[in-house]
Amino acid sequence: MSRLINQIRFYHYIAGVLTVQQADPLCGICKAYANTISAMREGFTELEKNHADTFGLLPADVVLLFEEARRSIMALRMPEGAEGQKKAGKCQMPEGVCFIKSSKAMLSKI
Repeated sequence: MSRLINQIRFYHYIAGVLTVQQADPLCGICKAYANTISAMREGFTELEKNHADTFGLLPADVVLLFEEARRSIMALRMPEGAEGQKKAGKCQMPEGVCFIKSSKAMLSKI
């Protein structure tokens, strides 16, 4: 149960990151951003499908996080013509640093 709760907390977190970074002039049009939206939608849908029978056992505040995450993730705009901003030489973050990829990587540790 705690793993499921942590996964829900992660999706709520990443929904916030993606929503905020949508307005960023580089992240919001980056291929990493577009790929992460797709991966988070797929992962969230799979989580929902695989644990549908468990949601009734979750605390109400966790269910609220789940619902907020769903709304936010599904409402994200997919950038058209997304291109890797680092590869294009536009993103000046240090090598190996990406707001989107770093946030997404947390899921593999949960």
